[in-house]
Amino acid sequence: MNKYIGLSLMVVIGAVTASCDDWLDKMPDNRMELRTPEDISDLLVSAYSETNPAYLLEMYSDNADQCDNTGWGEANRFQRQAFFWDDITETSESESPQNLWNGYYTAIASCNASIEYIDGLSAAEKEEYKAQLGEALLCRAYNMFVLSTIFCNAFDPSTADNELGLPYPSRTETVVGVTYERGTLAELYQRIENDLLRGLPLVSNSYGQPKFHFTPDAAKAFATRFYLYSQQYDKALQYANEVLGTNPSAKLRDWDAYGALDANGNVQCEAFLSSKERSNLLLQVVYSEWGAIGGPYMYGDKYAHGKRISSDETMQSMGPWGKSSMFKYTVWYNNSLSKYCFRKPIYSFVYSDAEAGIGSAYCEYSVFNTDMLLLERAEAYALSGNLEAAVQDINTELKAFHQNPAHLTVESIKNFYNSIEYYTPWAATPKKHLHPRFTIDREGSEQEAVLQCILHLRRILTLHDGIRMQDIKRYGIVIYRRVMNSNYDIVKVTDSLTVDDPRRAIQIPQDVISAGLTGNIRTTNNNQSENIFPYSGSSEPKVNN
Repeated sequence: MNKYIGLSLMVVIGAVTASCDDWLDKMPDNRMELRTPEDISDLLVSAYSETNPAYLLEMYSDNADQCDNTGWGEANRFQRQAFFWDDITETSESESPQNLWNGYYTAIASCNASIEYIDGLSAAEKEEYKAQLGEALLCRAYNMFVLSTIFCNAFDPSTADNELGLPYPSRTETVVGVTYERGTLAELYQRIENDLLRGLPLVSNSYGQPKFHFTPDAAKAFATRFYLYSQQYDKALQYANEVLGTNPSAKLRDWDAYGALDANGNVQCEAFLSSKERSNLLLQVVYSEWGAIGGPYMYGDKYAHGKRISSDETMQSMGPWGKSSMFKYTVWYNNSLSKYCFRKPIYSFVYSDAEAGIGSAYCEYSVFNTDMLLLERAEAYALSGNLEAAVQDINTELKAFHQNPAHLTVESIKNFYNSIEYYTPWAATPKKHLHPRFTIDREGSEQEAVLQCILHLRRILTLHDGIRMQDIKRYGIVIYRRVMNSNYDIVKVTDSLTVDDPRRAIQIPQDVISAGLTGNIRTTNNNQSENIFPYSGSSEPKVNN
């Protein structure tokens, strides 16, 4: 535990020490000495983690099937462990639980060093550091929020006092051996909210590269997602409204321009992730091979978003809007690969030694953007009972995203989803049984249909981004492990992740458990070989609502 939190917090400990002694002013190593607001800003570059959980969470979600073909192999054992919901022991990938844990807690160390330094200043001096303090608080809150979406169960007020949270370091360390406790999920969310509310009024737009920092709009987008996940819908609506304004269509992505670009190479990816794109509110560059594994490369084909998922549930499925293939994207695929791709994750390889072929793979993500924000507002409206406003937001998104959008109504959405069957692993549809801990109207109701529409559309818009797994957890959606042959015929169904399956909260790193931190509960062993849900009489496992 001390190795993976304690030492990461000590990485920047020298940054909070200042001295007027000439000898001490000569730092014996590369630690940063903080003296000015600019020094804090430089330090806060490292307050954004160099890791992102998208690869892990996409493999974990229902956006992947096992595709058996002699030419299709796994990228590595990490990919296999993630797909089969194992407790992951591999640490080679930057998205491994070990590296995600280290990456986000190291970023928090930079936040803590900055906050601690600023809090130690006089009241007059603090005025110069308001923007830096706001950014540090927001980064600490966001880093802890991301960790919670990986290693904790979905938040619900009725159970959060009994759910495991995570350690929330709030100061730099000066000694080795500090003991941490996980606390409860309720305590974790309260501390995230405290930092969020303290940082929101302080953050500014004064950055040379604003799309890579928390600006006021990016901070409010984060607040919207946090309050949506914590079931405080009035606050989610408040912050979303402040960003989207009275004409949200003017702030959405220019899907016409994106769709007109070549889907090969990184052309569309670079446009999607451009800092000049108006819809992007916060971008993150990380070490990752996900652009290759999730993209159109012959790598990691065995576990992939393939033809059956694309045609039955996502990019080529039918929706109340008509054909999803009429959205303004090119569904990238060819017969030599198992993958059906939405050209967003970028694959970039930078050589440190070109002759030796040594270097690092990079990927980039639009962590917050207005298209996602609009659907989060639609969900908050729907869960507040304002279905008309929710459908209006859906129509606004469709007008930007679809080539020939129908004008949807609550009734037309209800009619569409009531006309199709609920998903089974052998007969897939985009409509899955919802078992959230919070209350929604009965199956077949108007509210349930509108929520199905939002979840369906968001699954498409956020494909490859890791967001889908949060909807699975929050809505208690049961997902399965299916095996396809080379013709995309379903051969067998080997496992399911049911509503109360403890594997929904990914296990924290084993080294951290060995050092004394409580691990996530584990009582389920998955079965990766037997056909546990044969076609005859196949149905969803029973759940308790």
